[in-house]
Amino acid sequence: MPQAILLQDVDTLGERGTVVEVSAGYLRNYLLPRKLAEPATKGSIDAAARRRESAERAKQEAEERSRENAALLGRTVLTIPQQAGEDGRLFGSVTTQDIADAIRDARGIRVDRRKVHLADPIRNVGTYMVVVEVADDVTATIKTMVVAA
Repeated sequence: MPQAILLQDVDTLGERGTVVEVSAGYLRNYLLPRKLAEPATKGSIDAAARRRESAERAKQEAEERSRENAALLGRTVLTIPQQAGEDGRLFGSVTTQDIADAIRDARGIRVDRRKVHLADPIRNVGTYMVVVEVADDVTATIKTMVVAA
């Protein structure tokens, strides 16, 4: 039976980059035309191993960067000026987009607004602890001060 290197995840065979044994007809008629696999040769197996190693290295570097960003954000205090009335109630509200923009302006770290976890928009002047998901399973708690402008 010929061997094939999977170029994409295939439910019945395995994950991307793995070497699997398949029948010749399955490889020729299904996997190759759909670009799901390539025939396994010595050179292609070595290239797949190099790709896998570089992908793992890139993943580790991204994880390390996200941990560094989370540590930096944990030490950050955001100050967001908003117009407020005499009683400390804001005329508008501070939303997740406002917090993401403040993080970008303060530290230069781009955070998607959907990764900022706020139960409700902030509608009063005060200090709030906001949880931001920097990456998968990496979160930072940012002290956010909303002041009257």
